[in-house]
Amino acid sequence: MRVYPDQISQHLKNPQGCYLLFGDDPWLIENCKGQILAAAKKHGFDERVHLTQETGFSWNDLIQEWQSMSLFASRRIIELTLPQAKPGTEGSAALISMMQSPNPDIILLIHGPKLSAETKSKWFKTLDASGIYLPCTTPEGKQFQRWLDNRIHHYHLQVQMDAKAMLFNLFEGNLLAAEQALQLLQLLSPEQPIHSDHLTDYFEDQSRFTVFQLTDALLGNHQKHAQHMLVQLNGEGTAMPILMWALFKELNVLLSLKTAVEEGAQLNSLWQQHRIWDKRKPLYQAALTRLTLSQIEHMLAFASKMEMNLKQHGIEDWTAMSHLCLLFDPNAHRRLSHIELQT
Repeated sequence: MRVYPDQISQHLKNPQGCYLLFGDDPWLIENCKGQILAAAKKHGFDERVHLTQETGFSWNDLIQEWQSMSLFASRRIIELTLPQAKPGTEGSAALISMMQSPNPDIILLIHGPKLSAETKSKWFKTLDASGIYLPCTTPEGKQFQRWLDNRIHHYHLQVQMDAKAMLFNLFEGNLLAAEQALQLLQLLSPEQPIHSDHLTDYFEDQSRFTVFQLTDALLGNHQKHAQHMLVQLNGEGTAMPILMWALFKELNVLLSLKTAVEEGAQLNSLWQQHRIWDKRKPLYQAALTRLTLSQIEHMLAFASKMEMNLKQHGIEDWTAMSHLCLLFDPNAHRRLSHIELQT
């Protein structure tokens, strides 16, 4: 049975024999897993066994765990990680066989990356019919807004509309960072109304949020400051995927705005659509004035090649990142646009 993550609390009164957590969002997977484990513990599932489908893994080990009695006479949770979300022929047969011989003293908790064609497979349909499937895909747009509102309510925060818009713009697509930000706000302003000005003050004091200061510097074309921050971020061990995510987000917003403006739209009608608050409007206006549509498209193409090198070959190319940042200056395009990134 398919259940969305924000509904899982409504389905934990009676433990199911199987839970399937698949998706690309680590926060959703860990949060759902935590709720399932806490609920299971109330029903006496105190023992946990961890198995991972990796080199040397035997499906017979899983079957034996399913069929064996607990050493401590307690109910157990078997947690199985499928790194590729594909159990293969042997694994599929093993999982189907287990569901055909249910064990009321064991919960099978399986998690892995986002599923595609596997949802049509016999093993998945069998497990889905025996338990709950939670698609843990990062929410976007209105779904992310609903998630954000729920987490704000969870922490009892008084976040005003301008601050909500800022949080949405900063963290859409990154639930883990959003959760960390809300935890910080709970510590700093547990009972006071929170406005966007407060968020700016808080986040500028937190080194983990300097990636957003970098994007502001780039939009404003403060190249010397941006290059200095980039060196600092590298020295602090900032993960390249975080920087790539932030730059992709800004470039896609610029592309959307620039395209709309060239088609005759007015910027004032676009700010709310893209959740751009007042303090950032001048930054976007400056970037849109100096960069052409073809330049923005070139930057996105360059960033895509960087991402491909990072994902496929594990290459964290800080020189290329510096090059990409320089391209926020149109003068750099005249000097550097001929440089291609090899993939």
